[in-house]
Amino acid sequence: MFIVHVFVHVKSEYIGEFKKATLANAENSRKEPGIARFDFIEQLDDPARFVLVEVYRTPEDAAKHKETEHYAVWRDTVADMMASPRTNIKFTDISPGDNGWD
Repeated sequence: MFIVHVFVHVKSEYIGEFKKATLANAENSRKEPGIARFDFIEQLDDPARFVLVEVYRTPEDAAKHKETEHYAVWRDTVADMMASPRTNIKFTDISPGDNGWD
């Protein structure tokens, strides 16, 4: 699995709009065959900070996600809502189980 944590800081006046746009993106993303999981979470002590937890089957599936129409709509819709540029950290799953490494 290829995992990406996307960190987003939203301008406070756009929190509601950002949530609406991101929920639509998450719902559509979960329908992609290469996505195993797509979570949208909000920081408890700062409601203007969010994390997208994106779990892809392969790194190529992550690239395919960025080619989808719903991603492009989300990216363009939320661009001006950001208090700072979004950042990400990439991970790989090393736990035992159904990852094919056992």
